[in-house]
Amino acid sequence: MAQFHNDNIANVVDDYYDVSDFDEDISFGHYEHEISGDKELESVDSDIEDDFETSKAKTDTSALEARNGKDIQGIPWERLNFTRDKYRETRLKQYKNYENLSRSREDLDKECLQFEKGKNFYVFEYNTRLVKSTIFHFQLRNLLWATSKHDVYLMQNFSVMHWSSLLKKGKEVLNVAKPIIPTQSRPGLLSQTLSRVQISTMAVKENLMVAGGFQGELVCKSLNQSGVAFCTKITTGENAITNAVDVYRSSNGSLRVMTANNDAQVRVFDAENYACLNQFSFDWSINSTSVSPDGKLLAVLGDSTECLIADTQSGKVTGSLKGHLDYSFSSAWHPDGQILATGNQDTTCRLWDIRNLSKSLAVLKGRMGAIRAVKFTADGRFLAMAEPADFVHVFDTDSRFVKCQEIDIFGEIAGIAFSPDTEALFVGVADRTYGCLLEFSRKRCNQYLDSLF
Repeated sequence: MAQFHNDNIANVVDDYYDVSDFDEDISFGHYEHEISGDKELESVDSDIEDDFETSKAKTDTSALEARNGKDIQGIPWERLNFTRDKYRETRLKQYKNYENLSRSREDLDKECLQFEKGKNFYVFEYNTRLVKSTIFHFQLRNLLWATSKHDVYLMQNFSVMHWSSLLKKGKEVLNVAKPIIPTQSRPGLLSQTLSRVQISTMAVKENLMVAGGFQGELVCKSLNQSGVAFCTKITTGENAITNAVDVYRSSNGSLRVMTANNDAQVRVFDAENYACLNQFSFDWSINSTSVSPDGKLLAVLGDSTECLIADTQSGKVTGSLKGHLDYSFSSAWHPDGQILATGNQDTTCRLWDIRNLSKSLAVLKGRMGAIRAVKFTADGRFLAMAEPADFVHVFDTDSRFVKCQEIDIFGEIAGIAFSPDTEALFVGVADRTYGCLLEFSRKRCNQYLDSLF
């Protein structure tokens, strides 16, 4: 992956996105980090206000308000000098997708599946700007997780936040600007105190929150216990960044933590005692890993057009997926373990039948940018894929991916998450003004009532 330090990100992203025609009124450019350099980091204690209710009436949007004409993000289009449609048209024309490899995309459209848009599998439920997603690296967007239809975890500057969609309240779970002192210490455990961690990726599963840092950090915290159980720097140097973390069950049922780093290493830790069990080396930086539902297969994606399938116990490569034109940054397994989805900077998500890796099963294309996040629902019925900004696509797997819902918003997308019961879909938007957390609820045939809050 591109190795951009914080003080360079703002300069880099300015080159990708120009909406100068609208700068005086509104602007959703590529994400620019608001804090750069150690000087400002030292002044950060907490990003959380004591009273979340003070601005709720002004910032939040309910389903009822949306039905009555309010923009779901609270953007006052009626007061601007242009319409939403006009602004969308300009965004689509001016957006420049980031590429690591400038390969010809001329034949790509021929491969892509033609699908029917306009479906409404998940309906808008609520939007809050009381918690706001933020991004530390423009290529990494796995910063939002849902543990139930009422519980969401996201990164907000230097705080891991919990948002209760039931109570409409946010709470700080962990502040990573302050020194982090691990509570577990034993001989041989490579735990160490960390401070001023810039979280690049996270995962929240099995009552465990795991985060990776910009300088190769790993932070593990039990949600039902105070403090941080384990934290360390698993690698150092130029390629230290932790690009992806995952929590999964091995084939024997043991809980594991996996990390993927720019140093081309995949590491596996025991989630009980945090001992490093395995370390696998590859030929290029690893941007994403995901483990099959049975715990036996590992998808490895990174700074290569190929995606690899490896054995989780040995790290031995057993298959290679060829077809993408650029670097990949996300992957997800269908719950039946037979289909793997891979998201790439060539603006596509490819679907692979694990029983026949010779060619992709289908190719799904976004509207304007890379596919930076892909997620299946726990029942396998839907696949969501998110672009860097503005668009989340939800596909119906029962229709062989030819029926699609397009969620059209404005702003950089920090992450997407389905609730484990499949009833909710959350989208984190990173933007200085309209940063927010969007909630959608699964549409049911007997769904008559919307939120009145």
